[in-house]
Formats: sequence, C-alpha cells, structure tokens
Amino acid sequence: MNNALEAFIPVVAIVFTFGIPGVLLFWWIYTKHREKMRLIEKGLSPEEVKAYFADNTKPKNPYASLKFGLVLLFLGFGIFLANVAESIYDVEEGVMMGIIVTFIGLGFLIYFLVVNSKNKNETTLNQ
Repeated sequence: MNNALEAFIPVVAIVFTFGIPGVLLFWWIYTKHREKMRLIEKGLSPEEVKAYFADNTKPKNPYASLKFGLVLLFLGFGIFLANVAESIYDVEEGVMMGIIVTFIGLGFLIYFLVVNSKNKNETTLNQ
C-alpha cells in the first residue's frame, strides 16, 4: 500500500506542474475570447474591439530599467550583507530576511528619489 502511494507522487507532481498552468492559460484565453464576442454581440465592429483592447492608453515608464536595476542591485547587497552577518555574528534567519527586505525597500526609495528629482528638473526646464 505504501509503495503505491509513493509511485503516485510523481504523477501528482507532473499533473500539478503542467496541468494547473495549462488550465489557467486555457481559462484566460477563453475569458478573453468570450469578452470579445460579447462586445461584438453588442454591436461593436472587430476594429473597435481591437482598439478597445489596445495597450496604447498606458504611458510607458522610461525609468523602468533604472527601477529594476536598483532593486536587483540592492537585493544583491542585502543578500551579501545578510550572509556576512550570518557568518560573523551568527544571526537568525529572520534577521537575514529583514536585512534583505530592508535593502530592497532602500532600492525602491532611491529609485523614487532619483525619478522624482528628474521629473522636477524636467518641469522646471519646461516652464
């Protein structure tokens, strides 16, 4: 009986690994299709439906690379300092996670300060 359960574990792992994302992908595609069909049923032309779903309304963030670069840089600093603190001072894992999360927050704060100062400089130059 125990061997049968142990043999069933890889089957469950494969089903959960590939089955659940497959079902979610199918459901997402199905709901998008259903939403488009309902818009067409209400009288919109296919061109109007395409324009409705176009992503041209969102402005692009020119500083997105800066944000991810700063956050990943400070994530690296946090992991490094957490490992140094763990090896030298023998701190617990909670303190290590706190150091890492603090440095990620610091990266976001520096990103905000940089972008905010750039936006202020652009507005003063435009006026």
